[in-house]
Amino acid sequence: MVEARVKYVDGLQFVGEASSGHAIIMDGDIEVGGKDTGFRPMELLLIGLGGCSGMDIVSILKKKKEDVTGLEINIKGEKAENYPKKFTDIDIEFVVKGRNISEEAVKRAVNLSMERYCSVKATLEGSAKISFSYRIVEV
Repeated sequence: MVEARVKYVDGLQFVGEASSGHAIIMDGDIEVGGKDTGFRPMELLLIGLGGCSGMDIVSILKKKKEDVTGLEINIKGEKAENYPKKFTDIDIEFVVKGRNISEEAVKRAVNLSMERYCSVKATLEGSAKISFSYRIVEV
């Protein structure tokens, strides 16, 4: 079981603590009463999606003995204009860096993560349209 606790600090600032023992600060924009001291909750959702899929992809590529030296995940989320202003569209670009990386291996790793393993993506499915792409950068 995954557990978390969120504690109110001041203004719109909250501290989130996870059962793993780690903490993170969340806050709102100054225009809405926050002090801009931390992540916005919707930013954390995109970061969680990137981290989840990134861990899958790196693990798969390392098991295939690919010489991965880096992975950057660029994520853009388009929000609805009306409340609750949820994400309607999310676009993910995986930039795999390494030496002699097999395109077929990258394609398979990305597809496995997006279609089978990433629990964050699976949780968001049906709520937002999620598209993804990849590119390989030889270093």
